[in-house]
Amino acid sequence: MGYLSVDSYPRPQNGRFCNILVTDRPVPIPLSAAGSPPDRWAWAPEVEVVEAMTASPAAAPGRVLVVDDEHNTTSVLSAYLRRDGFDVEVLHDGQEALASALANPPRLMVLDLSLPRMNGLQVLRALRGRHTTPVILLSDRRDEDSVVNGLRLGADDFVTKPFSAREVAARVEAILRRSAPAGAAQAGGDRTVTAGDVTVDLVTHQAWCGGRQVTLTPLEQALLVHLMRQPDRTFDRRTLLAQVWGFSHGQPSAVTVEIRRLRQKIEADPSTPRRILTMHGRGYRFQA
Repeated sequence: MGYLSVDSYPRPQNGRFCNILVTDRPVPIPLSAAGSPPDRWAWAPEVEVVEAMTASPAAAPGRVLVVDDEHNTTSVLSAYLRRDGFDVEVLHDGQEALASALANPPRLMVLDLSLPRMNGLQVLRALRGRHTTPVILLSDRRDEDSVVNGLRLGADDFVTKPFSAREVAARVEAILRRSAPAGAAQAGGDRTVTAGDVTVDLVTHQAWCGGRQVTLTPLEQALLVHLMRQPDRTFDRRTLLAQVWGFSHGQPSAVTVEIRRLRQKIEADPSTPRRILTMHGRGYRFQA
């Protein structure tokens, strides 16, 4: 016997599209007034099926580690990711998540901030000391400090609860697409990108800045290469979110934090940058 799960509200009878997932275990269904967060949960043996989501027959594009102590969140999100062809490992504990990620690095980790034994920021800090695995942070905290702290530690994205599982799955795919330049290079395209005295190897994620070698994360590389390929053009933060992150909406502060991290790696003096310039009131540009 299968179970049906709704990933978001409001309910379908109000004219809003509602996604239904078929799962192999009971998942709580929100029963609440339309347009408001669920205030109670019930086990639903049957609901109206608007869209049945089934696993993609395509080969799995890699392993995603989903870490959250809320079982309904991991159930719905993992169902969407499996539908998209991913192998999904689900954990509910920070220490177990770190041990798994270090022993067998996933292609991407979806990591909640509030976890038992070791919180999400502690996991991220320990992970970033050894791996560049892309990380999406989940949290019910909406203050900007939480977002900025996570991004400064190396998170690739930050999603606040409640969220649409479909949107998070789309963000996973958008982040992983940033690795596409390396695949294109291996297929016979240009392996390196050069602008001014900066050269980036798209395969090894290494950059040479005035003869100094640095290692970039996939997000840092994607942002730097995007700017380098159009030197002297100014990009505002929302344009960069759309073109580099692949998001039509998101936290503009993510761009600010990532620019700061890039400057710390490629600028001789990050406080007085000469490669990635701030055009006040307009955005950022790469000075070739």
